[in-house]
Formats: sequence, structure tokens, C-alpha cells
Amino acid sequence: MKEVLEIIAKALVEYPDEVSVTEFEDGDLVTLELRVADSDMGKVIGKQGRIAKAIRTVVKAAASIENKRVSVDIVQ
Repeated sequence: MKEVLEIIAKALVEYPDEVSVTEFEDGDLVTLELRVADSDMGKVIGKQGRIAKAIRTVVKAAASIENKRVSVDIVQ
């Protein structure tokens, strides 16, 4: 799931080298923290959060294959 999020984020941003994903696991709950450059934050969130919602949907679908729950946090 971490890899899926990283690939999607790098495809969206202008500075892919500054994309980092941190994974925290607590039982069947996995929390992924996505960090991007400040100038790329709007590209990852999108208008009214549509891109962020789509990213979360894709990552949750990937997690359901492994029977895990996932939460994606976009942090600065």
C-alpha cells in the first residue's frame, strides 16, 4: 500500500523527489502519512479535496486485498 501511494503521489507532483510516505501499523490498521513539497500540496489535495479522496479510495481498495484497514493522512 505504501508503494501504491508513493507511485500515485509522484505522478501528480512537480517535485517527485520530495515525496515521502511513512507507514505506521497497529494491528490491522495501517496509517500512511504522505508528505510533499509545499508548492505541490494543492495538486495532491485538489479542488474541494477531490484528488485526496480519490487517492484514499485507491489505497483503500489495495488494502482490502490484504484484509487491512488503511488511513491516508496528508501532512505538511
